[in-house]
Amino acid sequence: MHDYCPVCGQHYEPEPGFFWGAMYVSYAFSVAIVVAVGLAVYVLGHDPDTWVYIVSAALAIVLFMPLTFRYSRLVMLYLFGGIDYNPAAPVRQARR
Repeated sequence: MHDYCPVCGQHYEPEPGFFWGAMYVSYAFSVAIVVAVGLAVYVLGHDPDTWVYIVSAALAIVLFMPLTFRYSRLVMLYLFGGIDYNPAAPVRQARR
């Protein structure tokens, strides 16, 4: 992973250990995915066996892992990193 954004120059890790909090955000995303998949399996599968719930939830977590990783870090940057996205702002060069 880059230290700075190649487009806007944003430093990706404002302080050591900044993204430890992203693990909690990722956990919340995973819980939401498991609950949504569990409800979908219950409604669409008419309450199937337990192994169907487990396999469905595990498969959904693995498939959504790249998204939860990326978006949990984005949530941390936006909430606690002082990021204010402005698409009209001029592009800064990345610091080296």
